[in-house]
Amino acid sequence: MRRLTVQTPTGDVTLTEMGGAITLVIWGGSGQDHTALLDRAAQQLMAYFEDPTNDFDVPLKVEGSAFQHAVCDVMRAIPVGHTRTYGDIARDLNAPPQAVGQACGGNPIPIIIPCHRVLAASGLGGFSGAGGVETKVALLRHEGAAGLLI
Repeated sequence: MRRLTVQTPTGDVTLTEMGGAITLVIWGGSGQDHTALLDRAAQQLMAYFEDPTNDFDVPLKVEGSAFQHAVCDVMRAIPVGHTRTYGDIARDLNAPPQAVGQACGGNPIPIIIPCHRVLAASGLGGFSGAGGVETKVALLRHEGAAGLLI
């Protein structure tokens, strides 16, 4: 595994590469490996923080069940500035909202796979990244989805 730590407005974020794909994004950590993929992912992450409409096109590999993959696919399809609820995704996947919430919380590649765009029916829901819900709100504000929070 190769790791590269990037300074972002939400704190240091460490990107992990394994087998030619990004497999993990965590707040904190440390790594100074420079590979073509990690450097490209870091550039795309910084571009996102400059303008959230910048897309991520780095290869990703999500470790987990078929259900985890399905939830991650649905989250990746949520456009910048939009949100969905756990219930919306649960209906799409014919699954309980709690299972969707657990899969969102288990997202190994936050920001790039935008679990912050998934809300509870009556509020923000949780966020497993550093800073918790405050970081989720900061990402949603950055994307222009703050009107949904008022």
